[in-house]
Amino acid sequence: MKGNEAIAHAAIRYGADGYFGYPITPQSEIMETLMEEKPWETTGMVVLQAESELAAINMVYGGAGCGKAVMTSSSSPGVSLKQEGVSYLAGTELPALIVNVMRGGPGLGTIQPSQADYFQAVKGGGHGDYKLIALAPASVQEMADFVKLGFDLAFKYRNPAIILADGIIGQMMEKVVLPPFQPRLTEEQIREARPWATLGKRAGHHNNILTSLELDPARMEENNLRFQAKYREIEEHEVRYEEIHCAEADYLLIAFGSMARICQKVQEVAAEQGLKLGLLRPITLWPFPSKAIASLAHKVKGILVVELNAGQMIEDVRLAVNGEVKVEHFGRLGGIVPTPDEVLTAVKKTFL
Repeated sequence: MKGNEAIAHAAIRYGADGYFGYPITPQSEIMETLMEEKPWETTGMVVLQAESELAAINMVYGGAGCGKAVMTSSSSPGVSLKQEGVSYLAGTELPALIVNVMRGGPGLGTIQPSQADYFQAVKGGGHGDYKLIALAPASVQEMADFVKLGFDLAFKYRNPAIILADGIIGQMMEKVVLPPFQPRLTEEQIREARPWATLGKRAGHHNNILTSLELDPARMEENNLRFQAKYREIEEHEVRYEEIHCAEADYLLIAFGSMARICQKVQEVAAEQGLKLGLLRPITLWPFPSKAIASLAHKVKGILVVELNAGQMIEDVRLAVNGEVKVEHFGRLGGIVPTPDEVLTAVKKTFL
């Protein structure tokens, strides 16, 4: 199935309580598949096409406040519209899952794939000092797997998580093993597992108030310091990445999502020509695998960061390397996807 379809099936099987979205290419199949599957008749999951992206993210905000497992999806311009609500979720410490199947920009741009929303996802696309747990799938299987992972991490840290895919991963078709069904939590289970949720006052339960507003600057600073401590904990425990043939590599490729797939082919072609290329694929774009990259920096002669953008993740790579080795960028723009030969040519022109 398509990557978008895998997201929808995985959400139903996870026991998600609700999906609120709005159609936009190239991610519309997520909502379309949910509508076709009619989970409200089986698991009780609510699926609603909101009147706008703004409405959708605020429905997520309301559902998350009730301790429900809720999600939304969109593509680049639509995710931009959701940013205020995303900041509210982070500021209120509410778990939710956001899916961005990226398309080219800026503006309305193109419906072709891009990775130009990296900054938005990992630097906090809305206002204030906050972070999203950002997962970058490189296959249809990971599109399915990261629904559970994203929800689990969001609830573990009471922080929104985002699956940052691109149009290639959303639209490509591959075999996928879907996760088993797990039941939705009952209200009593939510009260027990998520005592912060606003489910109404009841004997023995607190009358919870959830808000991102604090007019006392001293208390607002305390809130922010608590957030930053949580982010440091996430950075300590939740970094995920994949290393492919890095041990004996002369040069290192760093890429995420669909570009990591292309770079695997680059490795094969390079090996046939006697050139040893390693590949490090960040799976969590935040927290970023800075330590893993730093540990490889002194072992290779150069690093090429391959992205479908003008150069975004390269900034985090350079920070990790800290001048240890030359770091350069190769990317295509406007929805054009490079061939493995183009990337290999860039390696040779840059380093050889």
